[in-house]
Amino acid sequence: MSIKSSINPPVFYPSVFLIALMAFIGALWPEQANVFFKSVQSWVELKAGWVYILGVAIFLIFIIFVMVSRFGDIKLGPDHSVPDYSYKSWIAMLFSAGMGIGLMFFGVAEPVMHYLAPPDASPETIQAAKDALKITFFHWGIHAWAIYAVVALSLAYFAYRHKLPLLPRSALYPLIGERIMGPIGHTVDTFAVLGTMFGVATSLGFGVLQVNSGLSYLFPSLPNNVTVQIGLITGITLLATLSVFSGLDKGVKRLSELNLGLAFLLLIAVLLLGPTVSLLQAFVQNTGSYLSDLVGKTFNLYAYQKKEDWIGGWTLLYWGWWISWSPFVGTFIARVSRGRTIREFLIGVLFVPTAITFLWMTVFGNSAIDAIMNHGATYLAEAVSTDVSVALFKFFEHMPFSTLLSSVAVCLVVTFFVTSSDSGSLVIDNLTSGGDNNAPVWQKIFWALLQGVVAAVLLFAGGLQALQTAAIASAMPFLLVMLLMCFGLFKALQDDWLKLNSVQSHNTSVQYAKTNMSWEERIEVLVSQPSLKEALAFLEQVATPGLTKVCRSFTDKGIPAELVFLDGRVRLIVSQASHQEFIYALRIRAFTQAGNAEGPQDMGSGEYYRVEVFLEHGGQHYDVMGYTEEQLTADIVSQYERYLHYLHLSHAEPAAE
Repeated sequence: MSIKSSINPPVFYPSVFLIALMAFIGALWPEQANVFFKSVQSWVELKAGWVYILGVAIFLIFIIFVMVSRFGDIKLGPDHSVPDYSYKSWIAMLFSAGMGIGLMFFGVAEPVMHYLAPPDASPETIQAAKDALKITFFHWGIHAWAIYAVVALSLAYFAYRHKLPLLPRSALYPLIGERIMGPIGHTVDTFAVLGTMFGVATSLGFGVLQVNSGLSYLFPSLPNNVTVQIGLITGITLLATLSVFSGLDKGVKRLSELNLGLAFLLLIAVLLLGPTVSLLQAFVQNTGSYLSDLVGKTFNLYAYQKKEDWIGGWTLLYWGWWISWSPFVGTFIARVSRGRTIREFLIGVLFVPTAITFLWMTVFGNSAIDAIMNHGATYLAEAVSTDVSVALFKFFEHMPFSTLLSSVAVCLVVTFFVTSSDSGSLVIDNLTSGGDNNAPVWQKIFWALLQGVVAAVLLFAGGLQALQTAAIASAMPFLLVMLLMCFGLFKALQDDWLKLNSVQSHNTSVQYAKTNMSWEERIEVLVSQPSLKEALAFLEQVATPGLTKVCRSFTDKGIPAELVFLDGRVRLIVSQASHQEFIYALRIRAFTQAGNAEGPQDMGSGEYYRVEVFLEHGGQHYDVMGYTEEQLTADIVSQYERYLHYLHLSHAEPAAE
C-alpha cells in the first residue's frame, strides 16, 4: 500500500539533503563552522553593509508607496473575495509568527544593553536611556515588518490574484515567466526552505535556554543543562506536532489567539505594577523620537565615525536576521491574508504589530532601565551582561508577584515557540509540496519533527551559533531576490490597475440594445426578491441563449470561444492569442434580507437571489436578473470592448511617425 504524498521532488529531496548536511557539519565541527560563517558574515558587514542598509530602505519606501498609491485598492484575491479570518485572528497569527518570541527574549535585555553601552552617548545616563529605546524601536519597528511585507505581499498577490502557487518562485513570474517552474524556481524555493528550517530550529534551540532558565528560577532543584534543554525541545516539538495535526484553522489560529491574550495580560500586569504614568509618558515620547529620527537612522552607516563593530553587531545583524526569516514569515502571513485589499493588508502588517511591539518594549525596557537608574537594581544589569536568557526573570524580581509573573512568562515563551514551530512546519510543507495547502498530514508532522531533531542535535553538539550565523550570512543573496520581487510586483500591479481602470472607466457611446421595457416594469424588477427557481429559470431561458449567440458569433469569426456550465453558473471564455482570456460569467448568489451573501454553496438557504457578473479578475457586484436577452448580450459586448481597451493600453505601441 503506497503512502499518499504531494511532495515536489526537485525541492523536497535537495532540501532534506542540505538540511541533513548542514546539521551534520554543525554537529561535528561546531567551532570551525562558526569561525567560517563568522568570517563570511564579517566580510558582508564590512564590504556590503551599505547594500543591507540601502536594500531595507528601498523595501520600506516601496511598501509605503504601494500602500498610499492607487494600487492599495486592489484585492489579494478576486474582486468579490472576503477575508478568510477576522481581524483578531489575523493580527494574532501574523504577530505570533513574526515577532512574539523575540519580544520575550529581548524586551528587557536589548534596551538595557543599549543603556549600558550606547553608540552615541555616555553609558548609564539619561541620554543613554533615551537612545536605548530609540535604537530598540528602530530595530523592531516598521523596517522589520516592511521586509516581511515585501515577501508576504508578493506571494499573496500572485497566489490569490493570478492563481499561481503560494511559493516564493511565483513572485518572479513577471520577470521570467513560465521558467519559474524550472530550475530557477526550484532553487528559490529550496533556499526558502533552508532559511525557514534553520531560522526556526536555531530559535527553538536558543529559546529553550530561556525556558530552562525560567523553570530553574521557579524550581531551583531543576538543573539548567543540556539534558533538560533537549527534553524541553522534545516536549515543545510534540506540542507543535499536535498543533500541526489540528491544522491552520484550529491549531495555529487558537494558539496564536492564546499567545496574544497571555501577552496582553502580562503587559498590563507589568504596566500597572510598574511606574504606570511614567511608562505611558515614555511610550508617547519614545514613539515621537523614533518618528523624528526615522530617515536619518534608516540610512545611517556611521560612515564618518567608523563604528563597524557596533552597526555590524546590531543593525546589520538584525536586518540580516529579518531577511533570512522573511521567506518563512512572509509565506505564513500570505497564507492567512487572502481577501484583504493591499492597503488594508499593509496597514495591518506594518503598523498594528509595530504599535504592539513599541508598547511592549517601552513597558519592559523602560521599567528595567528605571529599576537600574533609580532603584539600585544592579543585579539586573549584571544578568543582562552575563546571561540574556535569565534577564526577564531577574527583572520580575523587582516587581510584586514575581513568581506568578515568571510562571506566565514561561508559559508564554513555550506557546510562542510552539506557534513558531507549527507555523514553520506548515510553511516548509507548503514550499516542498509545490504550494499544495491540502498536503497529507504526515508531511507536516515530518517537518515538525525534523525541526526538533535539528535543534536538539545542534544544541547538544554546540553548533547552534554556527547555524544562526550561517542563516544571517545567507541573507545577502535573498536580499537581491527581494529587490527583484519589488520590481516584478510593481510591473504586475501597474498592469492590474490598468485593467481595473479600463473596465471601470471606459464607456462607449454606442447603444447596443433598446430597453424593451417601461420604467414601471424596470422598477418592478428592481424591487423584487427573486427565488432560486426564478434565478435558475433566468439562467436557462434568457442568459444561456444570449451567451450562446455571442459565443457562436466569436467562433464564426475564427475566434476560439466556449461556454462552460456548472451548477448555478455559466461562463463564456474567449481565447486571445498570447493574451489573457476574456471571461464573462454569470453566477447565482444567495442573500439574506440584511444583504449578506451566503455564498453559492448555500443556495437554497438564502431569502432572495441575484445573478451577478464575474470577470476574469472577480465579481463585479452587479445583478443582471431581469435583463432581456438583448440587454444581456449588450452587456457582454460592452465588457468585451473594455477588455480590448485594456489590451490596447497595456500592449499596443504607437507606430513611428
